[in-house]
Amino acid sequence: MRSHLARRFSFAMIVILLLGMLSACGKNTVADPVSSSGSNVSAGTDTNSQSANSANSGNNPDLTGTITYQAANGEVEIPKNPQRVVVLADSYVGYFLALGIEPVGVSQHVLSNPYFKGHLDGIENLGDGKSVEKILELQPDLIIEFAATDTAHIDNLSKIAPTVGVEYGKLPLREQMLEFGKMTGKEDEAKEWISKWEQLIADNEPKVKAAVGDQTVSILQPYSKGVYAFGHNYARGGEIIYGEFQLKAPELLQKEAIDSGTGWASISLEVLPDYAGDFIFTSPWSGDDANPDVVFESTIWKDLSAVKNNRVFPLDAAGSYFNDPISLEAQLEFIVESLTQ
Repeated sequence: MRSHLARRFSFAMIVILLLGMLSACGKNTVADPVSSSGSNVSAGTDTNSQSANSANSGNNPDLTGTITYQAANGEVEIPKNPQRVVVLADSYVGYFLALGIEPVGVSQHVLSNPYFKGHLDGIENLGDGKSVEKILELQPDLIIEFAATDTAHIDNLSKIAPTVGVEYGKLPLREQMLEFGKMTGKEDEAKEWISKWEQLIADNEPKVKAAVGDQTVSILQPYSKGVYAFGHNYARGGEIIYGEFQLKAPELLQKEAIDSGTGWASISLEVLPDYAGDFIFTSPWSGDDANPDVVFESTIWKDLSAVKNNRVFPLDAAGSYFNDPISLEAQLEFIVESLTQ
């Protein structure tokens, strides 16, 4: 056992030392965050590095070597055709799955998403994603992390493999899909998914608008200090309800969660009627262990017109957190079925 651990330790130290030597020769420089005005891939910086992707891409020159990518954490040299991707930015795992890229490691939070069932079989559970040792064992050639993550942690990840920081919500759905397609050499797959998505919206929008008309829709989740009212860009189906279908929100919800650009508003139970629509999508918020019955069993909740008219639809508390392509496809089906029943 001791000799086995010693071999693993020696391997880890050798990899870190080698990567440290390489990074010293071409240290990433901090640059401005990702711009939504254009591509972040810098052409003309191709190299012929012997990375994992090169070994698996045959003799096709378009799939070998590296590119310089302008990430939120600076310029990062990444493989053109990454083969072993670790995605720690859990909101973006579904983008890679939709592109046909199965990550080798993801966080426990991702594995709790019911919409990913069957998509992540055999993938390594990295817990909270903070263990550098676990990530190192997977020998990734690309790591995706939230840009807001502690700088020291991203620096440590960068010693293992090229690490791209992504700002949550910086780009809308289609632009983010195209951006990941450019990053990984999967632009055609990205465009194919977008076309499929737009067809799904076109097929379902008329019947949803016919059923809802001029009535309002709310997304409400009780939490420890009151109720969260969600808007157009913070998951829970908002990208579909307010973004794709352009359904109406109650006036105050529109102002505070959508027009403000924040995507959510925190409100007290007492003012809930001002934010409650004719249709309500709801579930307990998954970020704490507050008892949702404080809201759901209250007189204020029971007096809402949506509750009295059986127009309250239960979101999956774990799955509603996600707004990636795979999760949105599942949410779309549920939202359409709920509003048109």
